[in-house]
Amino acid sequence: MVAAKIAPSMLSSDFANLASEADRMLQCGADWLHMDIMDGHFVPNLTIGAPVIQSLRKHTKAYLDCHLMVTNPLDYVEPLGKAGASGFTFHVEVSKDNWQEVVRQIKSKGMRPGVALKPETPIEDVYTLLESENPVEMILVMTVEPGFGGQKFMLEMMDKVRALRKKYPSLDIEVDGGLGPATIDVAASAGANCIVAGSSVFGASDPAQVISLMRKRVEEAQRIS
Repeated sequence: MVAAKIAPSMLSSDFANLASEADRMLQCGADWLHMDIMDGHFVPNLTIGAPVIQSLRKHTKAYLDCHLMVTNPLDYVEPLGKAGASGFTFHVEVSKDNWQEVVRQIKSKGMRPGVALKPETPIEDVYTLLESENPVEMILVMTVEPGFGGQKFMLEMMDKVRALRKKYPSLDIEVDGGLGPATIDVAASAGANCIVAGSSVFGASDPAQVISLMRKRVEEAQRIS
């Protein structure tokens, strides 16, 4: 069994109170804090960078699960390593020629490497990164188009999750986009164990209840499988 990890997306938090929002999510039972880093080029939006991660790290010991929606991930490895990022997930679409160097540098800075893929990207594109001598350690399956919060969950992306879970039983498989009480069952049953949730958690009257529900559903699905 792979462990359930619930990672509230801090993109949905009150950025003016990021440290207190992070603490609130951890008090509500979050395992990780998901940090969306966008460069305004790979995706249209521009969000946070290493200075914000560094500032937040001073206030929390949490696992900072950084998702790099950027065109040149290598440029971010050293600054994020210094800032205190825990995980560094880059996109396969921009790293087909240099992913081995990206992974090597991520690990050299003490971070955990992961790779993400957009909805239109075939799942086969990440297999090489999982089967190399120096593999990534997590796959992030985007269940919406990256770059914007609040989008509708793409059910058809669960085929990718099922394929990954069948091929790699002990892999951390993360899903991001439109996850909440209405979609957690299908994601968990497909084999996802790391759940990123933004508006469904931050917009809930009882975030702790939503986090608890999602963890329970993942754990139940793991037992059944």
